[in-house]
Amino acid sequence: MSPENHGSGTSSAFYGLGFIGAAIYFISQATGFWMGVLGFLKAIVWPVFLVYELFKFLGV
Repeated sequence: MSPENHGSGTSSAFYGLGFIGAAIYFISQATGFWMGVLGFLKAIVWPVFLVYELFKFLGV
């Protein structure tokens, strides 16, 4: 049997901690229930915001 590499590790931990931090931030900024739900959805896709802002900063 050959060993398998599932690719989990540092990047998964980084995303997981980032998700928790983003969820806490976005939900704490919510003014109502549905804004909290929107904050949770934003927390799921937080890397998209990060890359967008990085490209905007770099002028790409």
